[in-house]
Amino acid sequence: MRAAILPRTGRPEVLVLAEVPDPHPAPGEVVIDVHATALNFADLLQRKGTYGTPAKLPCILGIECSGTIHALGPDVQGWKVGDEVCALVSGGAYAERVAVPATQLLLRPHNVDLISAAALPEAACTVWSNLLDISGLRAGDILLVHGGAGGIGTFAIQAGRAIGARVFATAGSGDKMQRCVTFGAERAISYRDEDFVAVVKNATEQRGADIILDNMGAAYLARNIEALAPDGRIAMIGLQSGRDAEIPLGRMMAKRGSLFTTSLRDRPLAAKARIVEGVRRDLWPHVERGRILPVIDRIFSLSEMAEAHCYMERGSHIGKIVVSVRS
Repeated sequence: MRAAILPRTGRPEVLVLAEVPDPHPAPGEVVIDVHATALNFADLLQRKGTYGTPAKLPCILGIECSGTIHALGPDVQGWKVGDEVCALVSGGAYAERVAVPATQLLLRPHNVDLISAAALPEAACTVWSNLLDISGLRAGDILLVHGGAGGIGTFAIQAGRAIGARVFATAGSGDKMQRCVTFGAERAISYRDEDFVAVVKNATEQRGADIILDNMGAAYLARNIEALAPDGRIAMIGLQSGRDAEIPLGRMMAKRGSLFTTSLRDRPLAAKARIVEGVRRDLWPHVERGRILPVIDRIFSLSEMAEAHCYMERGSHIGKIVVSVRS
């Protein structure tokens, strides 16, 4: 099969197309004929060598995909060859076939085409685990989403709105801000020209945000705490603005605030299975009703993987960048 492999860490051009052996399903796994994969920020970090996983090179990146089931391993129940699915993958999705635990499969929503479905699993799992599972997002909550125009941000805005939360989102351009409002944000905030703390507090009678989904990290931490409502929760899912920061514990304690950090790829299989089941139960119905839909910025081919990485690094995209594996 063909795959875009990472022989060494470095710039986007280190990604090369090569022929590699087909995978075989272990017990509890299926092999998917991959139709498409989607890029994630973790892919860029892994390519650069600044993300802990994977440890061995060469390797095949990619943590989500869509396609049809090609083969079933022993002990797989509830799925059959030919089922159209999307999946959360522990690497390997930049290829024509990938082996995946059956517990990490989701049936393709009837209203989402197979290519677009590749953009759903990682964002859905991240949003469910951080906003619904840990933070307990519910109707009436105030939700602040940083990076609202990104792949996770666009999903989080829609999910928050579908659940009944009041959603605020930060973005870096007028176009991205407008799209955030289109996706369901009550107010989009320019992180370049506005103070998101003041905007959120003024819009909530000085209460602040019950939940903040943050992909930025260190540079935003103090301001996130200021924007937090009493008993609020900060879900930190990225460190794009820095890894090290001092925490004003006095302010956190005064608000009875909580700060937690999460990652997805390196979780145990049982934890991923629980997350995927939560997505199937709590978010997939919203997708199938059209309340949450994948936002696709651009589609590349597998042979254009390096160009796709370059495009993502420029940061101008809105939503997900998808790579069609079977042109």
